[in-house]
Amino acid sequence: MRSWINAALAIGLSCGLAGAAAAQTKTKLTIYTALENDQLAPFKRSIEAAVPEAEVVWVRDSTGVITARFMAEKENPRADMVIGLAASSLLVFDKAGLLEDYKPTGAEKLKEAFRPAKGPHTWTGMDAYLGVVCFNTAEAAKDKIPTPTSWADLTKPEFKGKVVMPHPASSGTGYLMVAGWLQSMGEEKGWAFMDGLHQNIASYLHSGSAPCVQAARGERVAGLALDMRGASEKTKGAPIEVVLPKEGVGWEEEAFAIVKGSKNLALVKKVADWAASKEANELYSKTYAIVAYPGVQNTPPNYPAGAEKAMIKNDLGWMAENRDRVLAEWSKRYEAKAAPKN
Repeated sequence: MRSWINAALAIGLSCGLAGAAAAQTKTKLTIYTALENDQLAPFKRSIEAAVPEAEVVWVRDSTGVITARFMAEKENPRADMVIGLAASSLLVFDKAGLLEDYKPTGAEKLKEAFRPAKGPHTWTGMDAYLGVVCFNTAEAAKDKIPTPTSWADLTKPEFKGKVVMPHPASSGTGYLMVAGWLQSMGEEKGWAFMDGLHQNIASYLHSGSAPCVQAARGERVAGLALDMRGASEKTKGAPIEVVLPKEGVGWEEEAFAIVKGSKNLALVKKVADWAASKEANELYSKTYAIVAYPGVQNTPPNYPAGAEKAMIKNDLGWMAENRDRVLAEWSKRYEAKAAPKN
């Protein structure tokens, strides 16, 4: 009996030591991200299942904060990888020579908009988010305001004081809209449109979702916001239509990249391969309707039909290179209606 117990203890000890050794062989990978908090655990599980040698350590904050932190550390990068950050931010990093040239396995299968158009393959797209109009039909009916079909409709007198949008310096959603108008209309006509829109703006809000929330509550007739927020508010029962103006809509995408100088290069390349895979894109599709991998689709209720076709021809490099100039000009013209910051 005693020998049986001793044998069992020996086996248990052996298994425990083996498990501890396995845990010790995992390599910690520091990944900077702007993913939402509720996405972090599923992403970590999926990455570690695909790359068992890796232990994901997230450093999470908003896009602006992560971008600023990364650039502040450029002389001594602390991240191995970036996942779930705006592609325009990654292009800023790329211009500074901070990203590794690596084309993940299967990247050639991804939609064209989610791959670098030219030069080294230093980043790869994950999913896209679009700027739309959340239009409250119940409030509009009180003043007999028809549903807008174009951006120009929002400059008409009946919308005066009834429109809100995100502040482009505070919100990536606001900036993708401004950049979209300037690219699709041309700079002269784009600024002229924004001059007209400004006359009807009640306030520029420091949140990407707040304009649609205000429209959903009936506080405003029109809120400019993201596609997924519009679908979500309508599904909750708000009397809104999610409008894709006929001229097309601006957009951005989340992307990932390997940090140049990572001491765990072989391992982060495996994570990059996962991030470009169909499996990973199925994970992205739980949060976004439009993802990089063709055929992966998980369209939520009340999502606007034809959204992907409504995406303008968007130069993400232009968005990155012209951000400071555009925001300075925008602030000079329109800052007077910015909401107070909390």
